[in-house]
Amino acid sequence: MSQGSRSRVLVTGATGYVGGRLVPRLIEEGHLVRCLVRTPEKLAASAWRADAEVVVGSVEGPLEDAMRDVDVAVYLVHGIGEGRDWAQKESRDAAHFRRAAEEAHVGRIVYLGGMGADDHTLSTHLSSRHDVGRTLAAGSVPVTELRAAVIIGSGSASFEMLRYLVEVLPVMVTPKWVSTRSQPIAISDVLEYLVTTINAHQPLAGVYEIGGPDVVSYAEMMDLYAEEAGLPKRRLIRVPFLTPRLSSHWVGLVTPVPASLARPLVDSLVNEVVVRDTRTRDKLGAPRRTLREAIRLALGRTSRHDVPTSFSDADLQPFRAYATDPDWAGGTELVDARVARTSASAHDVFATLCAIGGEKGWYRGEWLWRLRGLFDQLWGGPGLRRGRRHPSELRVGDYVDFWRAEEIVDDQLVRLRAEMRLPGEAWLEWRITPENGGARVHQRARFKPRGLLGRLYWYGVAPFHGLVFPGMLRGIVADAQRRE
Repeated sequence: MSQGSRSRVLVTGATGYVGGRLVPRLIEEGHLVRCLVRTPEKLAASAWRADAEVVVGSVEGPLEDAMRDVDVAVYLVHGIGEGRDWAQKESRDAAHFRRAAEEAHVGRIVYLGGMGADDHTLSTHLSSRHDVGRTLAAGSVPVTELRAAVIIGSGSASFEMLRYLVEVLPVMVTPKWVSTRSQPIAISDVLEYLVTTINAHQPLAGVYEIGGPDVVSYAEMMDLYAEEAGLPKRRLIRVPFLTPRLSSHWVGLVTPVPASLARPLVDSLVNEVVVRDTRTRDKLGAPRRTLREAIRLALGRTSRHDVPTSFSDADLQPFRAYATDPDWAGGTELVDARVARTSASAHDVFATLCAIGGEKGWYRGEWLWRLRGLFDQLWGGPGLRRGRRHPSELRVGDYVDFWRAEEIVDDQLVRLRAEMRLPGEAWLEWRITPENGGARVHQRARFKPRGLLGRLYWYGVAPFHGLVFPGMLRGIVADAQRRE
């Protein structure tokens, strides 16, 4: 990689999936980074926030402050699915950005677009990506356009679609596009190509197609994911009548990617996205990670909840997280939430919670708890036979029947993690907030389902939640008031 001098780099889309990972890389390279963002508060938790300049705004608004003294402007904005005329808006925004760059005498523009052959079969999504590139390059500022295939990385929309489809559905009714060839690329390689073009001594103007070393069909990609995730081989039943519209609703139902975003992405899956020449390798070098390596790394980060950015981080409406998504936006979390107020102090509520389970019981539906414990024992789990270490003391790591204390904060929080046999992960937690001489108690049963069986399990036991959880919270509050 050729090292350029220290440059001032403007990054648009810094709160998005790629931009949020590119900025810290550029800071490490020694560049002066300026971020153009609509919502600067979203950067507050970023480790690099103090090392970057932030300008509040957007690509369709005034850009004088953002463009001032900029050597390289990185265009990572994508309006996919944002309103009916999103493709036309993308073109208008690109033209506005180009004119602002020309007026500010920006040295070069680096743009990340999408791959695909320019013909009448190209989807609206990919056509718009190409049109943005042509619009940016129509002026006097040199433009490097990197056209990427499917990006594989923890939190990317493409990876989350792949992950959920394979993990949730052991048998899939699929359209013909599962046979389309693609050249997926690891997010780490995408970042490497972006940094290389930004660091180059001279602008590398033109279009560069970037893909990984493997050319596979989407069906083969699913098989590879199943292997890396330790899942049985998935069965695909291909049917000719599954339209993109139907497919997008199906994807929206099964994955955390909403149908409004899934539709243009699914439309693009009919287009082959394969690198057609050696220009990228000759000028920018070869990709480093195979598809298998990219999937393995993404799975590792996802399992550790170490997902630095996600497709849902962007400011656009289709990318925003839904109530069913956990904070790390890596998958579905199903929740039963209850709230109660009590005249008892936070300390008394906390002491009551520290004594729950064992001989004390669970305040409501004891026969249901015993029945669940029996089933757990039959399935090889601990059941309710472990009881408690101490009738009233609770420490992190203590077992409570088929739960284990995962986090305890005096007078504030008790969280138990399930050790029963489950098709997923489960927690039972209580947060205590002092209020008007008493306390407010937030009770949540949380479940992260694993595959289709996990979802069936949650919805199958949901009626029993309605019998158990309200009474359990009432019992906790009543017991705390007796302590008072």
